[in-house]
Amino acid sequence: MPKLNILDRKGNKVGTYNVEPTDFAPSINKQLLHDAVVMYQANARQGTHRTKNRGEVAGSTRKLYKQKGTGNARAGTKRSGTRRGGGHIHQILPRDYGYSMPRKALQLATRMAIASKIQDDQIVIIDDLKFDAPKTKEMAHILKNVGVQESSVLVATSGIDVNVYKSGRNIEGVSISPASDLNALTVLSAKHLLVTKAALDLLKSKVPQKTAAAAAN
Repeated sequence: MPKLNILDRKGNKVGTYNVEPTDFAPSINKQLLHDAVVMYQANARQGTHRTKNRGEVAGSTRKLYKQKGTGNARAGTKRSGTRRGGGHIHQILPRDYGYSMPRKALQLATRMAIASKIQDDQIVIIDDLKFDAPKTKEMAHILKNVGVQESSVLVATSGIDVNVYKSGRNIEGVSISPASDLNALTVLSAKHLLVTKAALDLLKSKVPQKTAAAAAN
């Protein structure tokens, strides 16, 4: 079984962690990951776009010129959708783009996303990540020490940690999330996943027994 190094705040190895992709998912289904990511992105859309039809744009309703005898194409008002500045023929109205997928499918997609990070060697485990108070400079040093400062990184903690969140929220490319809030989109959006040992233990404990048993066999 592959062993990942556990690092401390200075980037020094302090232990190993036995984990492999199959601990989270027996295989990685790219179509399921795609479907989950598209769903999360669609649900994030505001859908507040709107255009005006010919009855809503400003302008006179007078016929531009008489119907016959001018040699021009027949024309009505200047608000026609075929003229510059006219109304939108196929009017766009506010709409809700959101939809849902089965809960178990989304949970599996999240586990597949984590498995892909392990498979691609894009996961870094740190033994502890606690702060007495928000310290952005110290967080930046930690990211540099563990080798993820030059890429986007998702920091996963075992629970809600306000000090960790405030320490990393102003660093470009860094996002913070409790392990329980991870989903396929947040995991795949970042180049690296920096996870505390406690958070990884929590994630493994939530893997269904059938998946864990299949990985053991």
